[in-house]
Amino acid sequence: MVESRSGASARAPRTNFESVPDSRVVIGDCVAGMSKLPKASVDLIFADPPYNLQLKGDLKRPDESHVDAVNDAWDKFDSFAAYDNFTRAWLLACRRIMKPTATIWVIGSYHNIFRVGAIMQDLGFWILNDIVWRKANPMPNFRGRRFTNAHETMIWAARDENAKGYTFNYEALKAANEDVQARSDWLIPLCTGEERLKGADGKKIHPTQKPEGLLARVLLASSNPGDLIVDPFNGTGTTGAVAKRLRRNYIGFERDHDYAAAAEARIAAIEPLSEDTLAPFVTPRSAPRVAFSELIERGMISPGTKLVDSKKRHGALVRADGAIMLGDKVGSIHRIGAVAQGSEACNGWTFWHVETNKGLRLIDELRAEIRSGMVAG
Repeated sequence: MVESRSGASARAPRTNFESVPDSRVVIGDCVAGMSKLPKASVDLIFADPPYNLQLKGDLKRPDESHVDAVNDAWDKFDSFAAYDNFTRAWLLACRRIMKPTATIWVIGSYHNIFRVGAIMQDLGFWILNDIVWRKANPMPNFRGRRFTNAHETMIWAARDENAKGYTFNYEALKAANEDVQARSDWLIPLCTGEERLKGADGKKIHPTQKPEGLLARVLLASSNPGDLIVDPFNGTGTTGAVAKRLRRNYIGFERDHDYAAAAEARIAAIEPLSEDTLAPFVTPRSAPRVAFSELIERGMISPGTKLVDSKKRHGALVRADGAIMLGDKVGSIHRIGAVAQGSEACNGWTFWHVETNKGLRLIDELRAEIRSGMVAG
């Protein structure tokens, strides 16, 4: 299995930003709705299905107030078998619309995630990671008979074992994490405050609204601007709101008219981020290759120019053919840089400088100018 680790390789098509991403909320059953989408047309799926909490009665806090969502009709199933059949149906619908390079995220609790994971494997999905969402502010265990349930689990999977080229923006995630690899345990608070959607009565519109920070990390990790994101269980549109902000296209399916209306209003109010904040993250490994001779061809360095190191201890003459010469030694910027230092190897881009009226300038800065034009084009 091969993954795209940078999110925008040198050979990848340049990102085409749209003025306003296409965002739609479709009212109705997700299986029926997804059956109308073209096969292999979706880049990423995020699914937050009913958890099948299995509680027979109300759950109350110590102050006798009710805990929401533990007995809502949409979360009730007659049996585990009924829940499994439901799960297979929507997962098969998802798999049909996924591109070969697409991935899927499914979030759940201990009530359902193990059953969902087993069914995913039975259907041919290939699990890439399980992510633990650690809640910074979890709800306590009011009955005092179990550990506080302070996390939920997300399964991230490819369409099949042989999937190639799926998006994983490894370098961008690492850079955002102080140059340390992003981990599979994410500490993110529950949805609270102004982000929580409430009705005119001041009550929560949806009991299990997910935080936008969680979805932002999912989408930034495994999709790119212009991708099509699908959420089979739209709810109040957290995935759609984040997708629009990050300039992804979006389709969400929701059976409840009130939830769908709230989601549509929420998504409509979102302003997409500026294009420069979402430009592809180009790493030295994935950046377009630029030869030293291109600097000469573009007139950025002239034949006969003298290259020097940062302390001007060594000087090499630039030849018309793109090689450089130090004494009687002729070779690449890397080979002659190594000769100058008496070392086995050298990165000539970060060793040699040109003299300007403002002082020394690293030739790597000139290469960066050329690369910038390549990415922008």
